[in-house]
Amino acid sequence: MFTDDDPGLAELRRICLALPGAEERVSHGRPTFRAGRIFAAFGGSERIRPGEHRMVPSAFIFTPDDVDLPAIDADERFFVPAYYGPHGGRAIDLAAPDVDWAEIAELADASYRRIASRRLLAELDARGGVTPG
Repeated sequence: MFTDDDPGLAELRRICLALPGAEERVSHGRPTFRAGRIFAAFGGSERIRPGEHRMVPSAFIFTPDDVDLPAIDADERFFVPAYYGPHGGRAIDLAAPDVDWAEIAELADASYRRIASRRLLAELDARGGVTPG
């Protein structure tokens, strides 16, 4: 369901795998990034209405901070992904023109911080956070 040269995948891998304890695993045919639990996924779909989905093969799926959710929901670049959406997940298409990799790194960092252990967070903070793309 994906290839290593899919738009944005290499950049997303670099960002996510730079986080302490992060690893990549394929789940349901798509790359997911975990540090114990999933904090990011690549590729998915948007639920349009019951039984109808729009495939977004280059989607970056993440879980934003609650404080950032209203701004993300107001931004037309973002959408609620199927399956992850009911749990707070949001997504953006990495194949879109003018992707802001610094923003993607910040979103990955925020999503990671929601699931990472205290030890991993301390290691991340000691490093000074994730490096933008």
